[in-house]
This record gives sequence, structure tokens and C-alpha cells, in this order.
Amino acid sequence: MEASRVRAEHGQAEYAASRVASNGRRNEALAHNGSWTGTSRQTASRVLSVLTASLMLVFAAPLMLVIAVAIKLTSPGPILFMQPRVGINRRNGGRPAGNCNRRVDHGGRPFRIFKFRTMYLSPNGPEPVWAEPDDPRVTPVGRFLRKFRLDELPQLFNVLSGDMDLVGPRPEQPKIFADLRSQIERYDERQRVRPGITGWAQVNQHYDNSIEDVRRKVELDLEYIERKSVFEDMRILVKTVPVVIFKQGAW
Repeated sequence: MEASRVRAEHGQAEYAASRVASNGRRNEALAHNGSWTGTSRQTASRVLSVLTASLMLVFAAPLMLVIAVAIKLTSPGPILFMQPRVGINRRNGGRPAGNCNRRVDHGGRPFRIFKFRTMYLSPNGPEPVWAEPDDPRVTPVGRFLRKFRLDELPQLFNVLSGDMDLVGPRPEQPKIFADLRSQIERYDERQRVRPGITGWAQVNQHYDNSIEDVRRKVELDLEYIERKSVFEDMRILVKTVPVVIFKQGAW
């Protein structure tokens, strides 16, 4: 009787061990498939960004040439404005891209963003301040460019270089990024994906007037990151068109 009970308990133990091993393999497979799916979505989204940015550059080239001449003729200074911004955090995974080296903890990889210059040159250089809708430093040409977001066109080169995507959270200056990261919970989680020229926050909210506005934008950015896909990017790109035409949203 005792021997029979021992054999029964031994059989139950072997069965339980086999179930644990089986569940472990199944969970591992699910995790692998989930990871593969996420990677595939990001790759597809990246392909969409590169192809669309390339086509946009071809069609926008004549307009960009006219803008460059207008800037040069109406105010002294360079045609392009370049500024450091905080990009994707490569420690969250992914392959290196672009030609900038990651530095010690900035929350993400620094890169230089390109824009058409819309402001008069300052003798003290540009200051890291939030943009304002009616900034007195903006030139007349710059005001027109900002009105229709045309100053953002050179960022198509940022997309092709791998620093940005067409859709994603807007990149911030390092100093402002550091300030906001210390004030807003989960702010640096925006760096899990490449920054974008437009984004879910930009088509749903206006310029930031307070820290609460920024918190709301962070919530919208994180919502986008959780459901990021080719179809979501296409939806946001379509929604961006009326936002630009009717001068809504915020960049």
C-alpha cells in the first residue's frame, strides 16, 4: 500500500513538472511571437516613413527652393536652422541609425534637427525656450512658414537619416527635456520610439501654455506608442492635413 502511494505521488510530481516545462515553453513562444510582431510593426512603420518622406522631398523640392531664396533675400543669416534635440533611447532596443553617437544619459540619443530659419538672428545665439504662437523674433517670411508648418519641411532629411520618423512624439531640446523629465512622470518613455514631424499629440492639442498641457501631450504620446502601427501612422498623417490647412494643432 505504501509503495503504491509513493509511485502515485511520484507520477503526480512528474506530471506537474512536465506541465511547468510545457507552460514555460509556451510562454517563451508567446513572448517570442509578441516581440516579433512588435518588431515587424516598427519595421513596417519605418518603411512607410522612408518611402513617404522620399516622395514628399521629390514633390516639395521646387517649393523648398523658393522658400530658401525668400529667406535669404529678406533677412540676414543662414537658410537652415539647426538645433540639438533628444532622440530615441537605444537602450530600449533597436539597431543604431544615423551618424550621431549616444552620450551618457540624456534620455535618448542627441541629434541635430533641421528647420527653415524663421527668426531674426540673435547676437547671443538661440535660447532654449518654448515656442510661442506670436513670438516677436519671427520674421515676416518665417511667420508665413510657421502658419502652414512649412518650416518643418527640412526634417524630411532627418527622417531619411534615421533620426526621426514622419509620425512620433515631437523631439525636445536637451535642457527643456531634462526639466520636463524631472517634473512629469513617464516623460522619458516618449523616447521608446523615434521622434516625429507630426504626432497624435500634435493633431489633438494646441500650443503648450502650462505644465498641465505638456502632461496631456505626454499622455497622448504614450497612447500612440502603445498602438503604433502602419495604419495608425497613416491615420495620423491624414488627420495632419486639415490641421495644417486650418492652422490647428501644435508643433
